[in-house]
Amino acid sequence: MAKTFDVVVIGGGPGGYIAAIRAAQLGFNTACIDEWKNDKGGPALGGTCTNIGCIPSKALLQSSEHFEHAGHSFADHGIGLTNLSIDVKKMLGRKDTVVKQNNDGILYLFKKNKVTFFHGRGSFVAAVDGGYEIAVGEERLLGKQVIVATGSSPRALADTPFDEEKILSNDGALRIPAVPKKLGLIGAGVIGLEMGSVWRRLGAEVTVLEGLPTFLGAVDEQIAKEAHKAFVKQGLKIELGVKVGEIKNLKKGVTVAYTDAKGAEQLLEVDKLIVSIGRVPNTTGLNGEAVGLKLDERGAIVVDEDCRTNLKGVWAVGDVVRGPMLAHKAEEEGVAVAERIAGQHGHVNFNTVPWVIYTSPEIAWVGQNEQQLKAAGRAYKAGTFPFMANGRARALGDTTGMVKFLADAVSDEILGVHIVGPMASELIAEAVVAMEFKASAEDIARICHAHPSLSEATKEAALAVDKRTLNF
Repeated sequence: MAKTFDVVVIGGGPGGYIAAIRAAQLGFNTACIDEWKNDKGGPALGGTCTNIGCIPSKALLQSSEHFEHAGHSFADHGIGLTNLSIDVKKMLGRKDTVVKQNNDGILYLFKKNKVTFFHGRGSFVAAVDGGYEIAVGEERLLGKQVIVATGSSPRALADTPFDEEKILSNDGALRIPAVPKKLGLIGAGVIGLEMGSVWRRLGAEVTVLEGLPTFLGAVDEQIAKEAHKAFVKQGLKIELGVKVGEIKNLKKGVTVAYTDAKGAEQLLEVDKLIVSIGRVPNTTGLNGEAVGLKLDERGAIVVDEDCRTNLKGVWAVGDVVRGPMLAHKAEEEGVAVAERIAGQHGHVNFNTVPWVIYTSPEIAWVGQNEQQLKAAGRAYKAGTFPFMANGRARALGDTTGMVKFLADAVSDEILGVHIVGPMASELIAEAVVAMEFKASAEDIARICHAHPSLSEATKEAALAVDKRTLNF
């Protein structure tokens, strides 16, 4: 006999586990199904983000940044080191520990909030009176309401499958056992740049091949140019406007034939190749066809603005639906859906979802960029402030980049904030709050910011909108 729950969540990533916790907080008898396994076969909650995405990549970025600082920056502080080395096995072990801490933390949160957890793959069986029958192995659940949060999977190149040994997705890129002499990346997006940065810092010669003619096309052009200049200076070789041809997975490495932006035929020979050309919604094994769940041409679950599917009582959130594939977007949708099931008014504002690339310098933005405002014919004002004029940045020894404000030309409402530089991922939060409250650039300019702090660059960029910076 099937176990009955008010809410069944399929998927335990950021969207799924947060939806389950919020549903339980609202008084629903809630179950969450997730199939991720750790190396011992036990549950590994947290989805791609925790296991092979956001969390482990940040752990490796931190380790590699420490190594680079030790090799290049410590001397400026009067700290001398000899025989500097990197123990990749230990670095990967630390990363795995961080991942496990997050996995275990979610299990603890489930117990604390009385969420029933089922370890395995969840799939639809049939629509029944009172809800939907869901299979988890031999077990059967009945969910009065179902939230699908099955995430996404890396997209492979045609005829070039991932073997996770030499041709790597984000999963394999996080498990390279030794620093490769030569590393290739196809795709200059978030994953490509972050993973390229990790292994470049540790000594790999990194070449990035990008099919688009512009670098980071979704980023404000001025910010993207500043970032590109910094990455090239660090040693990343970035080729734009290329057309990738035949890829050969050979015994000793990988070769990539490609045509460069000038039309010349080139051949890249590397030890490892990371392919990061986007992700696809993950509905494999969900058996949505058994209940008539509607998918779009990309394979994403079709939902309305409130994350309702075409089926009554079935919702979907996160990477498996439209919108940006970001963990925090999935979390917000998960909370909103749980609250909508409870008859409340869940809130998700796509216009104030922050984006971050955790390279060095970090890149973060929220709202519209200058290209978008020009294309829309919106009258705006811009203000920038460089970190080289910020006292805290000088003390840190990291003065790359700037903060940029875009505001309405008449009302002064903040339309977008774009940052490239130290701790951009933390600084962007102030801009998100300001935009949620429809603040003006003048509002930020009038707020007292601590001195010395990186956040003063935010205040100064807001002042620059009115052409009255104080420190530049």
